[in-house]
Amino acid sequence: MRPATRTLSLLTWRPKQSSGLHEVDTRRAAQYVRMSTDHQRYSIDNQSSVNAAYAAIHNLTIVRTYSDAGRSGLRVEGRDALRRLIDDVQSERADFGTILVYDVSRWGRFQDADEAAHYEFICKQAGIKVRYCAEEFENDGSLLTTIVKGMKRAMAAEFSRELSRKVLEGQKLLAGLGFRQGATPGYGLRRLLIDENGKPKGMLKHGQHKHLQTDRVILVPGPPKEIRAVREIFRMFAIDHTPVAHIARRLNERGIANAWGNPWTTNNVFKLLKNENYIGNYVYNQRTQKLLSKPKRNPRPLWIRKEGAFKAIVDPAMFDAAQKLLTQSWTYSDNEILDYLSAALCRYGHLSSKILRDESFGPSITTCYYRFGKLSNAYLMIGYKARTRVSDPLYRPMPAGTEKVSEAPWTHDQFRYRP
Repeated sequence: MRPATRTLSLLTWRPKQSSGLHEVDTRRAAQYVRMSTDHQRYSIDNQSSVNAAYAAIHNLTIVRTYSDAGRSGLRVEGRDALRRLIDDVQSERADFGTILVYDVSRWGRFQDADEAAHYEFICKQAGIKVRYCAEEFENDGSLLTTIVKGMKRAMAAEFSRELSRKVLEGQKLLAGLGFRQGATPGYGLRRLLIDENGKPKGMLKHGQHKHLQTDRVILVPGPPKEIRAVREIFRMFAIDHTPVAHIARRLNERGIANAWGNPWTTNNVFKLLKNENYIGNYVYNQRTQKLLSKPKRNPRPLWIRKEGAFKAIVDPAMFDAAQKLLTQSWTYSDNEILDYLSAALCRYGHLSSKILRDESFGPSITTCYYRFGKLSNAYLMIGYKARTRVSDPLYRPMPAGTEKVSEAPWTHDQFRYRP
């Protein structure tokens, strides 16, 4: 009697529950195929064709196909077919005794070479033989085969690292020429696709990307109403010295959605004010994320800057005035923060996030969080206990009929400035 089907959450080895190996006809075979964005020789059809020819020569019948199309080999997440294959093998639902794989790299280009070996071991432990149809060696468990497979797994990982390096260098070269890399132009801007001669081919919507390698992407001004909103944001901040939280609130009260079609936040406004795209400059490589590592911020000497790459929609003098305000900062001691909260408590009779955001002077709520962990801790230090939790007015639902914009949003970074 077969064990009950279990949902596979992690692809880990599980001991066999039956008394012996799961025996099936080794002439019945399944094939696992995977394609990401590699060279055409790794297409699903080509892998299947090579596997079919191998099966015919070795008197095998392919009865099942597990296909991961358009999936990266760097991780197992998102590879549903591989998960199903391993689950079928471990749960003894597999009705085949052989698994055909195009080559060693199809398991994955994992940066830990042992991970690919782990999945082959799971199949071997269940009594199912793995055969590599396009490799020069026979997967017979010999010492030479083990050495060759280990080398090829390491080479597959190195291929991804080398490809990542080459792609980044190519992107930096194009960015230095003023061509847009990435898919998030920002509020008030749009991506225009041009050919190798600079002739416009059409606007790219959110989620669209170029098809031909010779095509390029540049930024152009967006709809007039968005351009007016961007200029008003700079005017309110640089000329009127309006706090960024107040700017976000005013935009939301007027039903103006951000780039995602959502309410504006202080972070949205802050990132917009710092973006040199609005004066026609393109800055690239401020952050990098290599393979599966965490994103990191690069030092300024590594940034790629192309001035005058796009048409400016904000006056450079206005932009410079905003940058001067953004670089201003004040350092508050813990006692000064607590004195500020005490004064606000005396003035209003109670404290809330809304009251602190409405204050034009004093430390920001972010500063209070950094110093005391959370606002309630700071409140307790001045002898005040909040009765109710006031919701953030910046995140209230947008008014009915608000038009949504299809472009992607700004990333959210912490900031300290509060005018």
